[in-house]
Amino acid sequence: MSSEKADIRRMVRKNYAEVARGSGTCCGPSAPCGSTTAESISRSIGYNEEELAAAPDGANLGLGCGNPVALAALKPGDVVLDLGSGAGLDCFLAAQKVGPAGHVIGVDMTPEMVEKARANAAKAGVTNVEFRLGEIEHLPVADSSVDVVISNCVINLSPDKPQVFREAFRVLKPDGRLMVSDIVLTTVLPPQIRDSVAAYVGCISGASLKQDYLAMITAAGFRDVTVVGEERFPVDLAANDPTVWVLVRDTGIPATELSRLANSVLSVKVSARKRV
Repeated sequence: MSSEKADIRRMVRKNYAEVARGSGTCCGPSAPCGSTTAESISRSIGYNEEELAAAPDGANLGLGCGNPVALAALKPGDVVLDLGSGAGLDCFLAAQKVGPAGHVIGVDMTPEMVEKARANAAKAGVTNVEFRLGEIEHLPVADSSVDVVISNCVINLSPDKPQVFREAFRVLKPDGRLMVSDIVLTTVLPPQIRDSVAAYVGCISGASLKQDYLAMITAAGFRDVTVVGEERFPVDLAANDPTVWVLVRDTGIPATELSRLANSVLSVKVSARKRV
């Protein structure tokens, strides 16, 4: 791994370790992660009241940019893998849909997040979920063992996105499905933002152009690659994001210009299949 990629991984891990401990900043249009803020963010990106009420306390950190479980058409008995599972929100929602005959695996590279998710599962008595420590570029999951791969605002943080999609393809069974919510761009960002640590942690500078992101999925072997939903990054929230104010400080770009650039940031929901 190059030193640049290693640095990116270290800073992302550090931030999400802080999030797990109750500090740090969330991905996407968010303030520092707290339960009230997390619930309001989750409502705005597609979670309903029933889902939020069903999640164990502490599982929802407001880290997402969509609700992939709602779009994944999960069935009883499915084996589901969540890339970058955090405190476990999507895993717990998926576990309800696949039932006792199914199984859900969450993979996260942050020990603090894995510990938090396991504690949440134990408190809630959820037994068809497990959480594994690992990198999404090198999944601790067997070949052709998963029916559905989901991910929520995590792949954009990877310094090697093509490898993430190759790994997702590897672990899926034939005709397995991919359903991800993620952040992409419609225009190239200025170098001051592309090179900013704060912007990377905030899921901005690490994001790919939309067409490149979809091309990576296809190049990994997936077929039927489809954007099933997209929306603009909420500019009004972006202007209040602490990440934005760090960028103002570090780059000298006015906040009004950063808000304008936020219009080039999309939250997309993408589905694909492993056709072999």
